Amino acid sequence: MSTSQKKQKRRRYPSDISQNGWQKLKKLLEGPDSAIRKAGRPAADLREVINAIFYVVKTGCSWRSMPHDLLCWQTAYGYFNGWSQNGTWEWVHSVFVKKLRCQSQRQACPSAGNIDSQSIKTTACGGSHRGFDAGKQIKGRKRFVLTDTQGLLLAVWVCAASVSEKKGAMPLLRYRKRVPYLAHLCRRIKLVWVDGGYRGEDLMAYVKKLWGWCWQVVLRTDNTKGFKALPRRWVVERTFAWLLFARRLNKDYEKNRRNSQRMVYLAMLALMLKRF
Repeated sequence: MSTSQKKQKRRRYPSDISQNGWQKLKKLLEGPDSAIRKAGRPAADLREVINAIFYVVKTGCSWRSMPHDLLCWQTAYGYFNGWSQNGTWEWVHSVFVKKLRCQSQRQACPSAGNIDSQSIKTTACGGSHRGFDAGKQIKGRKRFVLTDTQGLLLAVWVCAASVSEKKGAMPLLRYRKRVPYLAHLCRRIKLVWVDGGYRGEDLMAYVKKLWGWCWQVVLRTDNTKGFKALPRRWVVERTFAWLLFARRLNKDYEKNRRNSQRMVYLAMLALMLKRF
């Protein structure tokens, strides 16, 4: 039976990439694919590779539990891990952030952003970088994210849940500085909104020296009862809600912190591809 006949028989999963999204993503993967193939990775249909990876991200299943009508899990995980190591996911993500912003009649690079964190439980075999968040009573990891004013993800940093907001924001900002295309994405930012956990002259001075950003703290009023969307701050909270549409992110299943960060980029990438 030919490969084309097998493709026709496979039923489409909700997580499969659309034809329009694949045409936009295909060109970006040609270079990284060649590099991985030279390193010994077997040749495969790249669209089916992306479908298999998106299936894991969307459904939250383990790699070994992937349906048999998809690509074999070893090949899918090999591509995912290889692209995680060479920075492909961050690069592809930054390209689509710029495309979406231009589609919304905005500048490709944002001028303002939001920073916040989210504590997530890990599994029993969750690997290293685990801790206990006493404030939220969660044992696991913490995701620090930087978003633009539309809620599009600009960067993510994963660490132990025991790390405070001030201590976790610093490696997030240094991480953006080290990666050239991510630093380019943030070159126009002048103002960043944060919550009360990021207060302090030392952190503000650190941010001013590293990036030159204005650090604005948005606080709740003392007479506020229950939930209330704070100005500017609700955007990053909505981003966390978007990310949790991917069941793989409801808990941190990754032993490797690097792969844990890449899973967040993949969840946002799947959301962005649906907007074209």
